[in-house]
Amino acid sequence: MAMAARGLNTMRNIVGAALRLRSHTHNPFLSSPNSHLHAFSSFSRHTPGETSDEGATTDGWEEEDEAEPKLGDGGSGGGIALQNVPWGQRAFSIAEEVLMQFSEDIKLYAFKTTPRGYVYVRLDKLTNEYGCPSMEELESYNQEYKKRLDEVGALGEIPDDLALEHNFALKVSSPGAERILKVPDDLSRFKDMPMRVCYTEYIESNCTERDGIFLLDSIEKDSEICVWKLADVRENRDPLRKGRPLSRKQKDWRLQLPFSLHRMVTLYLEYL
Repeated sequence: MAMAARGLNTMRNIVGAALRLRSHTHNPFLSSPNSHLHAFSSFSRHTPGETSDEGATTDGWEEEDEAEPKLGDGGSGGGIALQNVPWGQRAFSIAEEVLMQFSEDIKLYAFKTTPRGYVYVRLDKLTNEYGCPSMEELESYNQEYKKRLDEVGALGEIPDDLALEHNFALKVSSPGAERILKVPDDLSRFKDMPMRVCYTEYIESNCTERDGIFLLDSIEKDSEICVWKLADVRENRDPLRKGRPLSRKQKDWRLQLPFSLHRMVTLYLEYL
């Protein structure tokens, strides 16, 4: 449990590198083309933009969208989300180029750009139980990515839109414990951990959603079905049988669920 707690702390904290550029002119790339990604770089636990005890705001970070996460959103759902930002594709290609300098077990989990000039990168370490790169790996990636963005900016390959709203900011982090798992691709990797599974029993869009805390029993790829069993966690135990494990009936219960009926699968945080 101690190891699980350490893993959760790493995943829950946005351990990222934050780079920020501020300029007194409306367009810092035009006025200071040789220094467009200098000034600020840190690893910290605070939430960017939060208010301190003295009432002052911190480093002005834009909060990521608080919308319900979904697959491919560029955040907890992974995937690439350029959001029609004109410089997004170039920034993404640089992120991939930098990743080639690192070990093969580190992959790009999510990448997102915003019209205000923010870039969010989430790195996944396949050989880590929780998918978390080390602080050193995150910092190293951040430094290399920053360096490449500096070089490309000096050549004029990144357009002036990158300086929108007087800021360009980069955050590199791990996927986080709230990551959405792909069905079935990610399930085997976390098969020893309880997962929260949101699902419907029928394919109709108006069908009531259900959820439960399960362990993966098996994946039947030919028939495209996941077989789930109840996880031995508090939510699944009989409250009248305090402190006792699952009953034999509960242990033998199985849910056969087609891939298409899974709505969202995430790690069960309370277990971690």
